[in-house]
Amino acid sequence: MRGGSLEACLIDFGSTFTKVIIVDLEKPRILARSRAVSTVDTNVMIGLKNALAQLGLSIESLRGPRFQHKYSCSSAAGGLKMIVIGLVPELTALAGKRAALGAGAKVQKTYSYELTPTEMEQIANHSPDVILLVGGTDGGDRKTITHNANILAKSLIDVPIVAAGNKEASETVKRILESGKKHAVITENVMPELGELNTEPAKEIIRNVFMERIIHAKGLSEAKDLVEILMPTPAATLIAAKLLADGTEGEKGLGEILVVEMGGATTNVYSIATGKPSGSRVIWKGLKEPYAKRTVEGDLGVRVSAVSLVEAAGRKLILDEFRQELGNDASVEVDKEAEFLSTHIGAIPSNPEEFAMDTSLARAGVRLAVERHVGSVKEVFSPAGHFYLQVGKDLTNVKYVIGTGGPIVYENARHILAETLFDETNPLLLKPKNPELLVDGHYVFWAMGLLSQVAPGEAIQIMKSSLKPA
Repeated sequence: MRGGSLEACLIDFGSTFTKVIIVDLEKPRILARSRAVSTVDTNVMIGLKNALAQLGLSIESLRGPRFQHKYSCSSAAGGLKMIVIGLVPELTALAGKRAALGAGAKVQKTYSYELTPTEMEQIANHSPDVILLVGGTDGGDRKTITHNANILAKSLIDVPIVAAGNKEASETVKRILESGKKHAVITENVMPELGELNTEPAKEIIRNVFMERIIHAKGLSEAKDLVEILMPTPAATLIAAKLLADGTEGEKGLGEILVVEMGGATTNVYSIATGKPSGSRVIWKGLKEPYAKRTVEGDLGVRVSAVSLVEAAGRKLILDEFRQELGNDASVEVDKEAEFLSTHIGAIPSNPEEFAMDTSLARAGVRLAVERHVGSVKEVFSPAGHFYLQVGKDLTNVKYVIGTGGPIVYENARHILAETLFDETNPLLLKPKNPELLVDGHYVFWAMGLLSQVAPGEAIQIMKSSLKPA
């Protein structure tokens, strides 16, 4: 196989599949793509070798002159796992969580106020890759973040700790953590003033930590000698979604969009929209929502996380979905099937029953993930009359809902994406009302997030060519 004179090789070391996409940048177009079961538990290079072999390529081909750009991302072994420790749940802790999610991390849990010994034990049991320590506005509370730094310093935790809290406590926090032989990185406060977000510096530090420490922890150090590993996969998809919505100087974007990315381990939801209230009697409550927002649901995957997806959705709901696919007399042992899928991550459905199970899990996962992502309103009565309090983003008017990720791309996309739509029986959830449903038919969003770092115009053109009606 030979492509054009200017080519890029883009790789995703995913939790379920390792994917390879070859791009001709002169057209621009996708020349070839492949996927092979990831080999995270043994050696990630085996999965990469298998994916390249499907394209008639070898590991050595990555060392040669053919590819001018060689980039990769990774969500292998669950991606970048992070614990966030903050002060007030609705303020600094939430600000920290947004910084982590925007950087492509998977937030395992958020803790608020002063840590207890029991909570410290829980954190250790989570085995995070990174801890984000925040708390206090500049000039505000110092006690909580220094208390938590002391608890962390005395623990057996041996992972990088990124501190992004009250600037007046920064030097003290660093000194405390380093006294406990911890790898501490200090950056700007994620909330310098009440209600004001400053997440970019923390996001950049988290990505740097990913590059420096997590690559080795995930067994990707050998791959790093072949390709440049830029970021966690979810960060690449978020960049791609924003590019597609906003466009470039020479290529118009689509406007406000909602992207749902379903995988074997997680379901990620991305909204590129202001999310401002659309009603005249609606008041926005809480922190300002980011224009480019990502949420990750680590319990909503159709392979690695199939068991937890069933627990979150409920066995009856999955069974009801299954019967909608095959008929009211159909039956399946939901728990048994979920257990099988969680231990056979490369399983591909091959009969109506297996397709029905996959679709049932995907529909339930998409529904829950979008419900957790979108905002909601609550009716309030006052002497001045009734009005509504909005928490989160109003996405009722987004123009497009786009599905990406294997379970959506390779199965009944429209049927699955229908779960993203506004539900008249639950009108307080601000889900999209009349969007056009599209699918990333060639499953390229993650790759175009990588490519956009050097060729944004070509990346958006390829994304647009990949979009198909669901």
